[in-house]
Amino acid sequence: MHWYTDVIKKYAVFNGRAARPEFWWFVLINLIIAAVINLVFSAIGGRNTGQVVSDIYSLAVLLPSLGVGIRRLHDTNRSGWWYLLVFIPIIGWIVLIVFLAMASDPGPNRYGPNPQNPDAGAGGMQFDPQTGERLSPTPRFDPQTGQPLTPPSDPPA
Repeated sequence: MHWYTDVIKKYAVFNGRAARPEFWWFVLINLIIAAVINLVFSAIGGRNTGQVVSDIYSLAVLLPSLGVGIRRLHDTNRSGWWYLLVFIPIIGWIVLIVFLAMASDPGPNRYGPNPQNPDAGAGGMQFDPQTGERLSPTPRFDPQTGQPLTPPSDPPA
C-alpha cells in the first residue's frame, strides 16, 4: 500500500524518477479502488451513480497519475513529453506501455539517481534492478602486494 501513498504524497511532482514497482503498483491499486467505488456506488444508487463517483475519483488522482507516469519515463531516460503518445490511438498506447515497462537505467541519468539503486555509479553498493540482489563489487587490489582485497560486507541493518 505504500506504493500508492508515496505517489499521492508526491501529488504534482513531475521531476525525478519512479521505479517500475512504484508505477505499476500505483496503477494496480488505482484500478482496484476505482472498480470497488464503481461497484459499491452502483449497488447503492444505480449504475450512473457508480460511474459518476468513480469518474470523480479518477479526476482526483489525475495529477498523481500523470506525475508517476512522467517520472517512470524519466527512469528509462526519456522525456516526459513521450506521455503525449496517449493521444495516438492504439499504437501510441502500445508504445507508451512498452516504454513504461522497460527496465530502469542502472545508474544515474539526467533526471537523477536510480530510485532502486541510488548509490550505483558513486562507489556504493550496487543491486540488480531486476532481482534486487547485491552485485559483487569490482575487485580491489592491495597496491603493495597486488593481491585482491576482501569485498566490504553489508552494513548492519
